[in-house]
Amino acid sequence: MVNINDFFTSLISYNGINSLEKIEEIIAEKNKNIKVNIHKIPLEKCTNWFLDETGTIRNTSNSFFQIKGLAYSLNDNICLKQPIIIQNEIGYLGIIVKKINGVLHFLMQAKIEPGNINKVQISPTIQATKSNFEQKHGGKKPAYLDYFLNSYKYNIVVDQIQSEQSSRFLGKRNRNIIIDIGDCDIEVLNSHFWLTLGQIKKLMDVDNLVNMDTRTVLSCIPFWNFKNETILNETNNIDSYFYNSIFNNDQIEYVEAFRKLNDFKMFNSIKRDLISLKKLDNWEYINNEFICKEPYNFKVIFCNLNIEGREVKHWCQPLFEATEKALFVLFCAKFGNKYKYLVKLTSEVGSFDTVEYGPTIQLEGNKILEFSNTKLGQIYSKNLAIKENIKNDVILSEEGGRFYHEENRNIVLEVDCKELEFLNQNEYVWLDYKTLNFLVQFNNVLNIQLRNLLSIIRG
Repeated sequence: MVNINDFFTSLISYNGINSLEKIEEIIAEKNKNIKVNIHKIPLEKCTNWFLDETGTIRNTSNSFFQIKGLAYSLNDNICLKQPIIIQNEIGYLGIIVKKINGVLHFLMQAKIEPGNINKVQISPTIQATKSNFEQKHGGKKPAYLDYFLNSYKYNIVVDQIQSEQSSRFLGKRNRNIIIDIGDCDIEVLNSHFWLTLGQIKKLMDVDNLVNMDTRTVLSCIPFWNFKNETILNETNNIDSYFYNSIFNNDQIEYVEAFRKLNDFKMFNSIKRDLISLKKLDNWEYINNEFICKEPYNFKVIFCNLNIEGREVKHWCQPLFEATEKALFVLFCAKFGNKYKYLVKLTSEVGSFDTVEYGPTIQLEGNKILEFSNTKLGQIYSKNLAIKENIKNDVILSEEGGRFYHEENRNIVLEVDCKELEFLNQNEYVWLDYKTLNFLVQFNNVLNIQLRNLLSIIRG
C-alpha cells in the first residue's frame, strides 16, 4: 500500500519507466496519425439534437446533457441571463497508481476530446460520464472502468466529488478518484502510459498538453497529511518557501476560511431560475450559432464530429465556444518562512453550493481590459513585468467534451502582501498550501480554476 511519502518521492522524480521525450513522441505521433474531422453545422443538421417546445436544446434520448436558459439573481437583483448546461449525472475522473521500480507511477491516457484545440491531451486513466460508461451512446465500455466500479478492492487514495466550470454548468460535479492497485498486474493499452507525478507536473509547463481533468484529480492528493519529519527539504530541490507551505507547519488555518465561506452562504440570497432559451432577450440564433447580442464570454455552436480511437467514432453535439482566453491568477507572498496564497470567495451562476474559493483573479476574456485599469489590475501588471515574480505562466485548456477550443492563461505570481491591504477582507483570505490542500478534501470548497492552479505548482 502506498502512502503520502510515495507521492512525494514521485513528485520530485523526473525519471520514470517512460522518458518525457518518449511521451512527447507518442503524443506527436498520435496527433499526426489519428484522423479528426470536426466542422460546425446548423442546429437543424445536428443529428439527434433539437430545440424542444420548452425552449431546451436536448437530444432525442434525453441523455448526456441539455442546454437551458438561466436567470441568476443575487440579493434580489437579476445579474444576468444566459444559456447553461444541465448535466446532473456524476462521471468518473480516475487515475490508477502503482509502484514500479520503487517509484509511484500514474497510468495516464492520450485522449482526444471533440473540443480540444490540439487533438490529443494527457488525460486521467478514465474520463467518462455516467452516460458513457453505461454505454447509452451505443459504443464500447471505457477501458479500466471495472477498477473504479470495484474500487473497494484497492487502496483508495482520493475519492472526492468536485465541481466543474460553474460559469457554464449548473451544479455539475465529477468524481475525482485515485486508486492504488498495489502488486496487481495490469495491461497497459496503446492509449495509455505510466508517468511519475514529477513528470506530469513538468509536462504541465507545456501549453495545452495536460488536460483539465488530470489537473483537478492531482490537486486532490492529500499532501496535508504528510508527516514532515520523514523528509529533509535539502534533498529534494524544492523551493524552501513552497516546501514549508506544505509541510513545516503544524496547524491548518481553516477556521477563518470556513467562516467567510459560511457567512456568504448565510447572508446572501441567490436565486436561479431555469427558463426557455427563447426568453433570453439578449440572445439570438444567427448564422448557425446561439450568440449574445452584446459582447459575452461564450456562444453555443453545433458540430459534426468524426474522431478515430473513441468509443463512438461519429456523432453530432452542441459545444460552448469561448470568445476569448480567460485569465486565472493566484497571488503568493512570503509569510515568515513559507508562502501563502490569496484566494477569493467566488460565486458563479452555476455554483453547486452558492460559493467556492477561487483564484485571486478569475476573469473571462471580455473582462480583462476593464480589469487592467483597476488598482488590483495595476498591481498584477507591475508584478507580472518582473520575471523573478512569475512562478508559473502557461496556457491550459478547459475540458473538450463540452467546450470548443477553450483555453485559459494560468499564472502563479509572487507579490508583496502589503500591496493588497486595500482589498475587501470579507472576500479574500491568505492561506498556505497545506490549508488549501486540506480544504480540497471537502466537496465544493475550492473551485476548479483554483484547483487547476494548485495542481501546476511544483516549487
